[in-house]
Amino acid sequence: MAKAEPIGIKGLEAMHYYVRDLERSRKFYTEKLDFAEIAHSTPELEEASKQRSVVFQAGEVIVVCSQPLGEGGRAWRYLRKHPDGVGTLIFQVEDIERAFRLLDSRGGTPIDEIMRVKDEGGEFASFSITTPFGDTTFRFVERKGYRSLFPGAEHYASPRGGKNVFGISHYDHITTNFQTMAPALLWMEHVLGLERFWEIQFHTEDVHKGADHGSGLRSAVMWDPASGVKFANNEPYRPYFKSSQINIFNEEHRGDGVQHAALVVRDIIPAVEGMRKRGVGFMPTPGSYYDMMPQRLEQLGVKHIDEDVDVLRKLEILIDGEAEGKYLLQIFLKESAGMYGDPGAGPFFYEIIQRKGDRGFGGGNFRALFESIERQQKVEGKI
Repeated sequence: MAKAEPIGIKGLEAMHYYVRDLERSRKFYTEKLDFAEIAHSTPELEEASKQRSVVFQAGEVIVVCSQPLGEGGRAWRYLRKHPDGVGTLIFQVEDIERAFRLLDSRGGTPIDEIMRVKDEGGEFASFSITTPFGDTTFRFVERKGYRSLFPGAEHYASPRGGKNVFGISHYDHITTNFQTMAPALLWMEHVLGLERFWEIQFHTEDVHKGADHGSGLRSAVMWDPASGVKFANNEPYRPYFKSSQINIFNEEHRGDGVQHAALVVRDIIPAVEGMRKRGVGFMPTPGSYYDMMPQRLEQLGVKHIDEDVDVLRKLEILIDGEAEGKYLLQIFLKESAGMYGDPGAGPFFYEIIQRKGDRGFGGGNFRALFESIERQQKVEGKI
């Protein structure tokens, strides 16, 4: 079967996050992760949308956080069903008319017609579609000199808050959990026109034979080769389907949805050191992971790394690779609910990643990460 024609994605512009406590989000982004606060919603937009929004930015990473103002708005409808979470992913496209035509003709489900707005700089056009990503919608935008991030956004003369001292540059990928991901993969291929990029399946039973519980997944990454936009997708993997961390996410989120977003940094060691000093919590990594690291890297064909293993151990940074001179470093923040001690904050979390030639997704780290999450879930009484 011929590949579907690309819809012309230029990149992931922003992530729209719906929250119950906007001030808590402001402190997290500006004080913990050193994002700048660059804009907020106007009173007119707040009255029309029934929600208050604030925009945070670090490098090319933009996060819009919205809190409901009474009933009836998009944030209110999302949070009526879910804990805090990602309700919309926003993508820039080359040609809004072409993107709409292709998506509509291939079974995409537009929520609205193309909306057009002008300001003193130019024109903004957008439309949204439903997706198999639970209640997360996709929004596509085309900019022709339009200055604001979105209609009704009031930008500050000077950004407030952080200065991006951790060197965050852009989104690496978005990861979504499904109870069954095959329909979503087909939708991404045949509707969005994406291609299969990477896949893995893993279960802790591989190394804990005869255990009375365990956690596993099947994972497949889809991507848009032209823009580099990547979606990592997970589903639970037998045995112990119900105790899989993917299924636990689904239960806590109350449906399929975005599990985490990976943020690229220039240099992960000073970034993680700085974040830890500011009180950012990370998922723990067992010491045995670092004891086995030299042997594992040798098996992967990575005979040399630039970093000191003792420093990686101290900061609990994970490493994986595919060949000599090609590896990546990554670490995962605690999920929001655990970080705040509030189930309503939801199971979403961030990944911090630095790529040194490796284009994979840390498949060799899945076991360490899953065992780490399992220990945390035992402490919290979830398994």
